[in-house]
Amino acid sequence: MRPHSLSVALAIILTGMTTAGLSGSAAAQSTCGTPGKGTSGKGTSDWPIVAPEDVGLDPQNLCTLAQKLDAAKEDNIHAVLIARHGKLVFERYFTGSDSHWGQPAKEVAFGPDVPHDLRSISKSVVSLLFGIALDKGWIGSVDQPVLAVLPVYADLATPEKRGITLRHLLTMSPGLAWNEQLAYDNPANSESRMDMAKDPCRYALEQPVAHDPGLVWTYSGGTTGLLACVLQQATGKPLDELARENLFEPMGITKVEWARYPQNGGPVAASGLRLLPADTLKFGQLVLDKGAWKGRQIVSAKWIEMATAPQINAPGAMFYGFQFWLGRSLVDHRSVDWIAGFGYGGQRLFVVPSLDLTVMVHAGRYGGQDEGGFAAAILNRYVLPAAKP
Repeated sequence: MRPHSLSVALAIILTGMTTAGLSGSAAAQSTCGTPGKGTSGKGTSDWPIVAPEDVGLDPQNLCTLAQKLDAAKEDNIHAVLIARHGKLVFERYFTGSDSHWGQPAKEVAFGPDVPHDLRSISKSVVSLLFGIALDKGWIGSVDQPVLAVLPVYADLATPEKRGITLRHLLTMSPGLAWNEQLAYDNPANSESRMDMAKDPCRYALEQPVAHDPGLVWTYSGGTTGLLACVLQQATGKPLDELARENLFEPMGITKVEWARYPQNGGPVAASGLRLLPADTLKFGQLVLDKGAWKGRQIVSAKWIEMATAPQINAPGAMFYGFQFWLGRSLVDHRSVDWIAGFGYGGQRLFVVPSLDLTVMVHAGRYGGQDEGGFAAAILNRYVLPAAKP
């Protein structure tokens, strides 16, 4: 679902938070966000756990971050996880109000065993799955016309729509009219209308042409929904089954939930995935390791390179790849590039290749004017300055 105030999110700092200093080593130990270890040296997930200084992160920065998070309960942050060089160094969970894909909000005590909505980080996961399909030859090329691979919708073909390719879906530039800038409880919101349609993919494809394909980026969950239809057409399997077999199980991800369309029961590709926080963080590491997880190639390095390369201009001086956001931060007068999955409500997965670093934030900041600003501040003010190149 849509990212709010993206240009503001890159510049905002943490505001409205206390600045009390740490008082002694015992207090520092209790507030520094060190992940819990079992007897195997691992926590509840299969991430190796180390101290920040062992991977070149300033522990004082992370202690200060932990204190700031403790003092900012009103900002409704649910979880913050940080990993470097493939090792987990920071893990904090909080109790806060949350709404599971449109259900009434309620208080939830979050922790390592509590799943959380990814919202539109789901789009980036679909991109990885699409890359696997391309690698395996289930899909021939990103430049295939959409209507050629979805013959069931041949009745919607017009000269303009015949020019829409899979690449245009991946880059949110098919040129179809779409409006997700309205509140999601507004019945005129395009994604909300798609979610309620008897055939969500037909709804997305039958929208009028507003631009030539490839010219204009327009935020659209419809593009991800259509990618899921293409995957099902190519493989004969629904998105959830395809993801379980080819992505989740090879990465040791077993606790998976999908929100489902009320009309046909299909998994909601654009925003419906729900995972454990440490499992979501794995996708950041997968990108860092060029498509490999623990030495096993899950998706080709070629796809990772294409999907995370600038493909089209996006808002807020950012670029967009294949269902991934591409931005940069200024740290000590140097520019640091990052790749990200963004999700409604403040869900963020940042991947920083030059620092071999990934940061994940879950939150319940749905409908706010600056839902992602807090996560950007965590990255820019605390994590990146802590990392030695």
